[in-house]
Amino acid sequence: MRTFDFKPEFFSCIKKYDKKTFTSDLMAGLIVGIVALPLAIAFAIASGVTPEKGIVTAIIAGFIISFLGGSKVQIGGPTGAFIVIVYGVVQTYGLGGLAIATVLAGVMLVLLGVFKLGAVIKFIPYPVVVGFTSGIALTIFSTQIPDALGLSFGGESVPGDFIGKWILYFKHITTVNWWNAGVTLVSVLIIAMMPRLSRKIPGSLVAIIIVTVAVYLLKTFAGVNCIDTIGDRFSISASLPKAEMPALDWEAVKNLFPIAITIAALGAIESLLSATVADGMISARHNSNTELIALGIANIVTPIFGGIPATGAIARTMTNINNGGRTPVAGIVHAVVLLLILLFLMPLARFIPMACLAGVLIVVAYNMSGWRTFKALLSNPKSDVFVLLLTFFLTVIFDLTVAISAGLILACVLFIRRVMETTEISVLKNEIDVNAETDFETKEENLIIPKGVEVYEINGPYFFGVATKFEEMMSGRGNKTKVRIIRMRKVPFVDSTGIHNLSNLCKMSQKHNIPIVLSGVNEKVHQTLQASGFYTLVGEDNICPNINVALERARKICNIAE
Repeated sequence: MRTFDFKPEFFSCIKKYDKKTFTSDLMAGLIVGIVALPLAIAFAIASGVTPEKGIVTAIIAGFIISFLGGSKVQIGGPTGAFIVIVYGVVQTYGLGGLAIATVLAGVMLVLLGVFKLGAVIKFIPYPVVVGFTSGIALTIFSTQIPDALGLSFGGESVPGDFIGKWILYFKHITTVNWWNAGVTLVSVLIIAMMPRLSRKIPGSLVAIIIVTVAVYLLKTFAGVNCIDTIGDRFSISASLPKAEMPALDWEAVKNLFPIAITIAALGAIESLLSATVADGMISARHNSNTELIALGIANIVTPIFGGIPATGAIARTMTNINNGGRTPVAGIVHAVVLLLILLFLMPLARFIPMACLAGVLIVVAYNMSGWRTFKALLSNPKSDVFVLLLTFFLTVIFDLTVAISAGLILACVLFIRRVMETTEISVLKNEIDVNAETDFETKEENLIIPKGVEVYEINGPYFFGVATKFEEMMSGRGNKTKVRIIRMRKVPFVDSTGIHNLSNLCKMSQKHNIPIVLSGVNEKVHQTLQASGFYTLVGEDNICPNINVALERARKICNIAE
C-alpha cells in the first residue's frame, strides 16, 4: 500500500511533449513572467520587505510548484492573501521570524499531502473562505492609502490595527499629495480599461509602463519631484541572494506556530481553489495531495533564499491558460523569465512610482473582495451570514489567525446544531403504519405494538448532540413499560458518546427489569456497536434485523414475564 500520493504532472506531460505544445507554453510563460513582475514587487513592498524578495519568491516557488505540482497549469508565487500576515510577522518578529513561520508552514503542507488530506481542505465552509478573503481585501486596500494619496504623517508611525490606521489617515487627510493621487487614479483607470482593448495584455503591466515613463518625464523635464518611486525608498539588488538557513529558536517556534498554521491553511485553500478553477477551464483534474507536497517544498526552500510565503496564484494561472499554457513547462518558463529580469533589468524597477503600485494593489484588492459573492451570501440562512460577518470583521479588526479559528469553530458548532435538528426521535404507540414505511403504497395491514411495549425510532445520526436528547425523552416516559424497542434503521453512524448513552440507557432499563431490543441496525453501526462490546450488555437475542422480528421478540419477552 502506498504511503502517500505524489505524482508531479510535469513528468506525465513531458512523455508526450511536442514542438507545438512547447511553442504555446513558451509564449504563455513569457507573458505570465512579465505579468508576475509588477505583482511580485507590489506584494513584497506591501508585505514590508524589499522588492527583490517578491521576485525571488516568484522565481523559486514558481519553479518548484510547476516542476513538482499536481496541476498542469498552476502558477505559483507571492499573492495578496499573505500581505497582512507577512507584514505583521515582519513587524513583530523580523525577517528571521518570517523565515521560521514559512518553513513551519511548508512542513505542515507537506504532511497534509503525505497523509492524503488534500480533499479535507475543500470542506472548509464557504462563508469562512469568503469572509476572510473579503477581510484581507479590505485590509490590503487600507494599507495602500498612504501611497495612493501621498499622505505625510510627520514622523508618526502607522499603527498595525485597522481602526488605528484610519484614525491616522483622517488626522492627516489635509496632507494629500495630488500628484500621487493622480498617478494612482490614472493607474486604476488604465487597468480597468485594458480588458476592453485586449484581454491578453495585462492592464497592470501597461499601467506600470505608461505611468513610469510619464513620471520619469515629469521629474526630468517638469521638475515634479514629489512623486516617490521604488528607488526613493529601496536599494534593489539585481542578484539571487545566498542560501541561508533560518536560525531555529524553540521560543520563536512556539510563538510562530499558530501563524504558521494560518499560512499553511491559507496557502492550501488558495492553491487548491486556483487549481480547481483551472481544471474547469482546461478540462483536466489536478492531484490535490501532490499539489500540497509541492507547495510545502516551495515554502521550505524559498525562505532559505530570503523569500516570503507562496501559493497558487489564481490571476496568473488564468493568464497562463488564456495565453495557451497547457503544461507545467509554461510555469517553469515564467520562473526563468523572472530570473532573467532580476539579473539584467531589475535596476529599471527603481523608476516605478509607489502610487502606481498602490493603484495595482487597489485593483487586486477589489478583485479579491468578491463583493458580489459577499452580498449574495447575506441572503443565505442567518447562521451562514453570522459566520460570514464574524470571519470578515475578525479578519479586519484583529488578524487572520483569530478569524479563521473563530470562523471554523463557529461553523462546526452551527453544523452540529443543524444535524441535531435534522435527527428526529419519535415514540410509536399502539401500531406502526406500514404504508408510511416506504415511498410507495402497500396493502399490508398495520403492525400492532403489543401492550406494554414502547417503540422508539431514531431518524438521523446518533452522536453526542442527540444522545442527551434521547436520554431525556426516555427518562421522561417513566418505567411502566415491559420492553423497549429502539429502531435504528435510519441511523447512518453512531459515535462514542452515542454508544455510552445507549449503554447507560440499557443499564438503567435493566435495573427496572425492562429489556432493550434493537431493530434494523445497519451494517456500519452494527460493526461499531459489536466492537464496543455493547451487544454483550443487550444480549445477542435482542438484536433484530427488522421491526417484525423485534415485535415478535418483544411479545415473547412479555409472555415470559407474565
